[in-house]
Amino acid sequence: MNQMYPKKGRVILHVDMNSFYASVEMAYDPAVKGKPLAIAGNVEERRGIIVTCSYEARRFGVKTTMPLWEAKKLCPELIVKSPNFDRYRSLSIRMFELLRQYTDLVEPVSIDEGYMDISESYSLGSPLDIAQSIQTRILHELDLPCSIGIAPNKFLAKMASDMKKPMGITVLRKRDVQRILWPLASNEMHGVGKKTAEKLKTIGIMTIGDLANGNDVQLKKLLGINGTRLKERANGIDLRPVDPESVADFKSIGNSTTLPKDVINQQELFQVLDSLAEKVSVRLKRKNVLATTLVITIRYKDRKTITRSKKLANPVHVTEEISSLSKKMFLKHWNGNPIRLLGITGTDLIEKDNAVKQLDLFSYEKEAQKEPLLNVVSKLREKYGKKIIERAGLHQVDPDHQVGTETSFNKDFLRSFPNKTDHPKKKDT
Repeated sequence: MNQMYPKKGRVILHVDMNSFYASVEMAYDPAVKGKPLAIAGNVEERRGIIVTCSYEARRFGVKTTMPLWEAKKLCPELIVKSPNFDRYRSLSIRMFELLRQYTDLVEPVSIDEGYMDISESYSLGSPLDIAQSIQTRILHELDLPCSIGIAPNKFLAKMASDMKKPMGITVLRKRDVQRILWPLASNEMHGVGKKTAEKLKTIGIMTIGDLANGNDVQLKKLLGINGTRLKERANGIDLRPVDPESVADFKSIGNSTTLPKDVINQQELFQVLDSLAEKVSVRLKRKNVLATTLVITIRYKDRKTITRSKKLANPVHVTEEISSLSKKMFLKHWNGNPIRLLGITGTDLIEKDNAVKQLDLFSYEKEAQKEPLLNVVSKLREKYGKKIIERAGLHQVDPDHQVGTETSFNKDFLRSFPNKTDHPKKKDT
């Protein structure tokens, strides 16, 4: 299987959920499946705007950002629902946990799309095998459709995933760029909006091919550094790594692991939760953030999966706190049946500098004991700067207590993720 992966290059997937909000509503309410459905703000008002809509609604000409009155005129039978962001967030977390079972290198870019670097995942099958497995599992386990692009870099993977919707899988190689991408209008290129396309027209650039062969000086004068970057992309060049530590729009950090066998022993399951809590804690500290909501995921032997969340009185980032809270949530929601997968996710993240503890009586006493020390620290910071002294827990410490580089791809960082042995075997998909 190793022969199907490049020796020097990369294999990148872009997973894009199809009409995500509408698809989630259909998953929760089968009665609206296959019907024209729209998610809109101010459902009771004709002036409400369409946030997204199903493919059935799109066949009538209904589009995102269209006024509700206009959509109803085009499609009188349109079903309209208000957004349920807690529901969307919950399924998004489960989707990304599933992706992380194939590779540690998963970069969420929004609530419904993300990149995966599967260059080292050849033990799980060919790139096409992996893409098909992901698409099938998301459909069967979450009842959600997605499209996937397979390419040697992020830009081409994104372009590929847009080519077949819904439920498409597209392979786009660098050698295909001239034949497939260059004839397209420039505004069909990812990263080129309507205004940028209008600017490009002023220097005679109409297609992606024109952009690929554009004059460097003209492009830089017109668009600045972005002009150079867009020309590189138009030629199929994109060196950006898939960065798991990139802050996603919906701000969550989590880890899950598929157990090598079905487990019912509570002590064993607690050990798994301890391990997951440590990994989540390491990643929270590296991002210098705390979680204000904790989510646990439990998948049983029969593949039934539940996700439960808890809004926290005090934001957390320490292993012991995450572990303790996760175990309490687990015991509350576990039905006693054998378990195949566990996951912990910290979400609704806040910067450490902005974290304000909501102190109960017990924690107030502990904090009060630290007050003299905190006063000294405060004075030192006022005189010498904020970074003159910090708590040890706020440092980005590597697991071996050695000072490491800040790159997201050093070995110390990768150790904070599940091992390859945690990944599902191909026969389980």
